[in-house]
Amino acid sequence: MRFPQTSAPAGPRAVRRYTGPPRILAVAVTLAAALAGCGTGAPGGRTAGTPAASAPADAVEPLTGTPEPLLPVTVPSADGGDVTVTSADRIVPLTGSLSEIVFTLGLGERVVARDITATFEQAGKLPVVTRAHDVSAESVLSLRPTVVLADTTTGPAEAVAQIRHAGIPLVVVEPAGGLADVGRRIGTVAAALGVPAAGETLQTRTESRIAAVQKTIPARREDGRPRVAFLYLRGSASVYLLGGRDSGAGSLLEAAGAVDAGKASGLTKDFTALTSEALAQAAPDAILVMTKGLDSVVGVDGLVKLPGVAQTPAGMDRRIVSIDDGVLLNYGPRTDRVLAELVEQLYPEGGDRT
Repeated sequence: MRFPQTSAPAGPRAVRRYTGPPRILAVAVTLAAALAGCGTGAPGGRTAGTPAASAPADAVEPLTGTPEPLLPVTVPSADGGDVTVTSADRIVPLTGSLSEIVFTLGLGERVVARDITATFEQAGKLPVVTRAHDVSAESVLSLRPTVVLADTTTGPAEAVAQIRHAGIPLVVVEPAGGLADVGRRIGTVAAALGVPAAGETLQTRTESRIAAVQKTIPARREDGRPRVAFLYLRGSASVYLLGGRDSGAGSLLEAAGAVDAGKASGLTKDFTALTSEALAQAAPDAILVMTKGLDSVVGVDGLVKLPGVAQTPAGMDRRIVSIDDGVLLNYGPRTDRVLAELVEQLYPEGGDRT
């Protein structure tokens, strides 16, 4: 899902959790934290099937050991044709989600640049070569990459073409649309970098941890599943959107035992303008937002002033789930932490299991 390109608001970071009054709806919600912030504590000491919700907020957890790429390899690129990669010595991932996979595979020391959405701490000191899908080909080429990773939303097309014309192998990966894409993307990146065995290990670890988190979700009757609306907010640009079927959040919500309220209300597009009528139709028990989006409307107090929000069950109970922009829809190695935060925020006390 490619969001509207608006400027992120400046200012202090908002608190991640907003639970509102103590009254909890019978249909409480599930959606929680992932971008660059999920949980606290140290990353070590977990087995493959253990949720990583206690890992540092702004860090990825690389596999143990450093894999040695077996190159050259020739792999298909999602934009057509095959690409031969002969060296992974200097890697440039052009999205934050691709950076996350590369670092978690154990190849972070080979990465020489980042996208602005690569917010985790291991990537923090790398030069930024792309912002909001606006790639600087000159900046990329100045770093002498041996392989560049992109996805089909990366642009502009002229910049991608310029990198390729310079003779740099550039592999395009299909973006993630949901939970089912996690393993595919890990495997694709690992294959392109010549570390397929590490890719298999990471897939297994990630999928095991996601499954472990899902076992913690309180059981609910079908008619008791919480309805969650995903809102995309950029108050500085007066952009307020309600997520529909293709927003990208539905898969996470469903994995957490919730109902995507926008999709359930009949919204077939990715996003639609936020109106009182649309929210009334969605009737969410909770609202999911990105952290910077919530900051941009001055927190929960500002959010409930938007059209129709205060009249929803979510608005009346101030049940707002805030998730860091950098990981919410990445569908990568930290997806288990996203789900764990969702469950923690939306079922804060385990909830009613009937």
